[in-house]
Amino acid sequence: MNLTDKLASFNITLPPAPKAAGAYIPAKKVGDLIFVSGQIPMKDGNLQAIGQVPSRCSPADAKAAAKQCVLNALAAVSALPGGIDQITGVLRIGAFVSSDNDFTQQPSVANGASEFLIELLGESGRHVRAAVGTNTLPLDAAVEVEFIFMTRN
Repeated sequence: MNLTDKLASFNITLPPAPKAAGAYIPAKKVGDLIFVSGQIPMKDGNLQAIGQVPSRCSPADAKAAAKQCVLNALAAVSALPGGIDQITGVLRIGAFVSSDNDFTQQPSVANGASEFLIELLGESGRHVRAAVGTNTLPLDAAVEVEFIFMTRN
């Protein structure tokens, strides 16, 4: 089953491809890899999780937001020639979590993206990962995730 069909089986429709908010592009294919710029949890034009975890955003809401970042990344890939069905696996993700000084559970927030990728792609969705705490993110997002996908050449 290709990725388009897998998403449809979950009743998931990708959002429109995100637009760059600066001097970069949302996604770029190089050889058999697709690099996706950091995605924040925007849905229908609204930021889904705001502020530092856990004082302003619960860890559960931040984890759900990380899953939304996956959907936004797939939307960015959908705008490339070959779309999402060229994805064969995930090489790496980098998750950034806007965190209070004493919050140390960034990996559990990043699991929102990781677990969803494994659900979508099975074993080929397993990846290496960094989960990093930071004091703030663009637009006061609670989480931002960047991706490197593998493709067939």
